[in-house]
Amino acid sequence: MITKIIAEEKIQKAKRYLEKGENFVIVTHVAPDGDALGSSLGLYHFLMEYGKENVTVVVPNDFPPFYKWMQGAKDIIIHEKYPDFAEELIQNADVIFCLDFNDPKRIEKLAGPVVASDARKVMIDHHLIPSDFCRVIISHPEMSSTSEMVFRFICRMGFFDLLNKDAAECIYTGMMTDTGSFTYNSNKPEIYVIISELLKKGIDKDLIYRKVNQVYSESRLRLMGYVLYEKMKVYPEYKAALITLSKEELDRFNYVTGDTEGFVNLPLSIEGVEFSVFIREDKDYMKISLRSVGDFPCNEFAGKYFNGGGHKNASGGEFYGTLTDAAALFEQGLPLFNPNKIEEFRSNA
Repeated sequence: MITKIIAEEKIQKAKRYLEKGENFVIVTHVAPDGDALGSSLGLYHFLMEYGKENVTVVVPNDFPPFYKWMQGAKDIIIHEKYPDFAEELIQNADVIFCLDFNDPKRIEKLAGPVVASDARKVMIDHHLIPSDFCRVIISHPEMSSTSEMVFRFICRMGFFDLLNKDAAECIYTGMMTDTGSFTYNSNKPEIYVIISELLKKGIDKDLIYRKVNQVYSESRLRLMGYVLYEKMKVYPEYKAALITLSKEELDRFNYVTGDTEGFVNLPLSIEGVEFSVFIREDKDYMKISLRSVGDFPCNEFAGKYFNGGGHKNASGGEFYGTLTDAAALFEQGLPLFNPNKIEEFRSNA
């Protein structure tokens, strides 16, 4: 038995949208990760199985190649490549599902068209402090992933039988990637009840793990070696580590979207390191990824120093300035935000 965490009123309201709607658009956040894509494609396959013929997933920009094996990925509309078509789909939608983001700013250039649309909007998400821009807000930060939320949403409507293998594969992928292959935020027994139900749909979880985590380009592996040997700095006194990569360095290794995914987790393999930060130079800003283990709340560090947030052990942020300045700000925060003195930090925050 899976706990009924979603309010019945929200389930019934969203269910009416499904029954009456004809044109559906599913939108997720910029730089889509495994959970964003897994939840979106999982819902996409369900809606198609439900009998809805006009269903489209729209994302702000491209996503890593190791997610493109998922059924339906080739049909995703990338706004950065086809802006007019993507915005036309949003304008003509009856129902828009907003998955894995809690605020329009997380979809960047798609924010205007989505907010302006007269479509009935449903948010399904697991991030803190959701903005009030959807008619139905299904937000549960205590959940492991938005993909888990989509599974619960479909089951609560009474449509588990309409979850086919394609949907199950996508949902499992999202759950797996947003928990670091079930190494954090994954201690609740119900997660494994859900996994067992997905396995009954015929998914091969071992093959999914390989496709996502063990099939990379030669350039990515060489970049990883460079990162570990040249770019990883460890701060033993603070149980912390930092990795930085400039655009020049990325270009040197023929960087493509997704090549650095997971790099932030690498230092956590070092005994004694509980907090890891990865700073990557992007087009107009520095992208910050933060990870931690145990009780160390990296989301608080992200909020205080990098205009970010997220979950206790996995969060992100951004910095507008140079790579050197971003690294200096990280180092500035370490004496205060110290895993050895976390209670002292909270009292001073």
